[in-house]
Parts: sequence; structure tokens; C-alpha cells
Amino acid sequence: MIIVGNTIVSDDIADRRFCCDCNRCLGACCVDGDSGAPLLEEEVPVLESILPEVQPFMTPEGRAAVEEQGVAVRDNDGDLGTPLIHGGACAYAIQENGITLCAIEKAYRQAAPHTPLADSRFPKPVSCHLYPIRVEDYGEFAAVNYHQWDICLQPRQQDNSRPLLYLYLKEPLVRRFGQEWYDELLQEIKNRNEQ
Repeated sequence: MIIVGNTIVSDDIADRRFCCDCNRCLGACCVDGDSGAPLLEEEVPVLESILPEVQPFMTPEGRAAVEEQGVAVRDNDGDLGTPLIHGGACAYAIQENGITLCAIEKAYRQAAPHTPLADSRFPKPVSCHLYPIRVEDYGEFAAVNYHQWDICLQPRQQDNSRPLLYLYLKEPLVRRFGQEWYDELLQEIKNRNEQ
């Protein structure tokens, strides 16, 4: 494991190669699972503020789920997450050419400059942006792990041309922990590899 500030980073983040291949999994991570995408407390007001710009990209079922449940819900463990459509797909999931994508991300990429969504710097929930990295908060420290889900089996089995996880997910890692944290992670990985 790698210690960076108050985080414990799994060696897999430094050693494993990964790259999403939506043509293989068809965006199953937005559909499968027992609950919605994990959300941080500070993401809820952002979602509320950008919802008017996201709604036109959502499905009618997704809009109805958000209207009924809110932009975020708490699961049985009390954790925040995105609402689901009848216990299935994320309320923000949309289909394009047979692949499940995120309405929030689509709206963000098409947002006009200087609109709340464009200014939010919120392309989608950070847990989705980070996937397959999952962050578990334990109060005094956070664990940063590689979530190995069978829907992502094919990308894990590919050759060494795929980037290492910490490089592939640099943008969301910086978004979640900051540039200083990421720079320290790079240094710790370099030190470890030189031993």
C-alpha cells in the first residue's frame, strides 16, 4: 500500500492497467448494482443547481425518479447515492447507440459557456469519474482501492498498451484529492519503483 496524506492507496492503483471499453460492457456500471452512484455531501447542492440544465438530456423515467426521490437518496447504510429507476438503472442514465451513458456528462459537454453547469466543473459525480477506483471514508483516513467488477473483466485482461490506473484517472484523482495530493502520489510511486 501507498500512504499519501490521510489516504491509504492500494498498490493496484499504481500497478494495474485499465481503460474503459464501453463497446464491450455497454455502460453496465450505470445500470447494474444494488444502489446508485456514491455521492459526496457537497455534490448534492451542485446537482440541485444544475438539474434544470441536465433534465432535457434525461429519460422521462429518470426525470420521474428524480422528481419523486430527489437528486440524491440514502441507501440502507445511510450512504448518499444517485436515485434509481425502479431499483435498476441510475436516474441519470441514458442510452445512445446501445450504450448506457450519463445525462449529466452529456449536458456538461454541451453546456453553453458561463451557464451554471459549465461553471460548475461538474462533469458527473466524482465516484463515476473515478471508476473503477472506489474511495471509502473511514473518518481519520480514506482507502483508495481498485474495484474489480466482473463487468470490467475484459479491460483488465488487455495487454500492456493500456495506461496504469493512476495515469488513466489523473483528472478525477486531482478533482477528488487535489493536485498536491496527486503530485505526492506520483513521488511515492516513483520512490517505490526505485527500491
